[in-house]
Amino acid sequence: MQQLFPSLSSASVAALLALVISTPAMADPTVPAGSAEASNWAATWQASPQPVWGADFLFPTNLPAVLQDQTVRQVARISLGGPRLRIVLSNAYGGQPVTVGRATVAKPLPAGAIDAGSLQAVTFGGSAQATIAAGASLVSDPVALPLASLSQVAVSLYLPGATPVQSFHWDGRQTGWIVAGDQSAAAALRTSDPGAISSTARPLLAGIQVEANPASPAAPVVAVMGDSITDGATASLDRDSRWPDFLAVRLAPHGAAVVNAGISGARLLSDGMGEHALARLERDVLAQPGVRSLIVLLGINDISWPGTAFARQAPRPTLQDMAEGYRQLIARARSHGLRVIGATLPPFEGALPGTPLDDYYQAEKDDLRRQVNAWIRLGGAFDAVIDFDAVLRDGAHPSRMAARFDSGDRLHPGDEGNRAMADAVDLNAILPGLLPR
Repeated sequence: MQQLFPSLSSASVAALLALVISTPAMADPTVPAGSAEASNWAATWQASPQPVWGADFLFPTNLPAVLQDQTVRQVARISLGGPRLRIVLSNAYGGQPVTVGRATVAKPLPAGAIDAGSLQAVTFGGSAQATIAAGASLVSDPVALPLASLSQVAVSLYLPGATPVQSFHWDGRQTGWIVAGDQSAAAALRTSDPGAISSTARPLLAGIQVEANPASPAAPVVAVMGDSITDGATASLDRDSRWPDFLAVRLAPHGAAVVNAGISGARLLSDGMGEHALARLERDVLAQPGVRSLIVLLGINDISWPGTAFARQAPRPTLQDMAEGYRQLIARARSHGLRVIGATLPPFEGALPGTPLDDYYQAEKDDLRRQVNAWIRLGGAFDAVIDFDAVLRDGAHPSRMAARFDSGDRLHPGDEGNRAMADAVDLNAILPGLLPR
């Protein structure tokens, strides 16, 4: 099977990764607003959409420009389970409607296969075929596929007509497949056929929601808004080893879900490899059903992109600029009743050595990072603080990440670092009263 990888080596791409949206999920039209069923759905998985960039950008998209008469099969590990699920599809940045000819969900097996006995058709307003309007999202009808917490689900989408790929999530850290024809119900994909592709990018699929037991209160959801540290740029492929994945393992036994609103290249104040946080907050956090708390780990790209190949002429923000951005994010989230937790920015001295982005770190940039961290810790703006800087830094050299936590690029934590980050989160700080004191 052909693999759709960048022209750069995989090692180069991993080293080059800098810290690096869907419209609000529509309510189920068959359920009256305010009913018990309408309020008993919870977001359990997310891949925040991004606009597809041009061929001249530093990184390739890892997807064809157009899909036609092809099936896309993606695997997602949910955080909290339930008796029924709904999928959310996004055409947020599309310039024309997208037609889905058929969609299915099933329990996955290795190499793109599925458990045929678990296969369920997905409908939209009772129809197998659906159209996602340009700039919009689409929520499916409920599907009776009971899933345990921390289990995986395979979502297959058949696209019959010419479908320009304009909305996607670039770095899913999970292998997916694109194959010819309608294979949405196939137990095993024909991955050896000419033109079959594997890719870790995620087209169209933006979210999964699960239904709680009607007799139980709606599950609390924690949203994590971040950049490539949260998106998992160097986390092991197909291992669910991003730090929000490890946090989900801790929260699931307590009936709480985690959704990852990280985008590689994301920034607080300016667009990067996706819209800036203030622009996408509504779609990626506030519109997610069940969200009670928001963790914010953003800012290192605001500080370090200016002057690099990403933004050669862009001015660097000031501490005041950053503080005002955080305050706006906090105020808007609190107006929706959310608790907002700030996370300090990890150390990054020597980041991305031997790459075109080896100027990502500079001493004056680190000075601003330290000032921002002091403001996060001591400014009193957030409801609570997670000190990832303290967790990950080298005690003997605080501006560097400890070697045991470093993925190797001196910017992104590896799997052990991601686990340490998740373990450092006080669960009662993000969801007060979750655990007995």
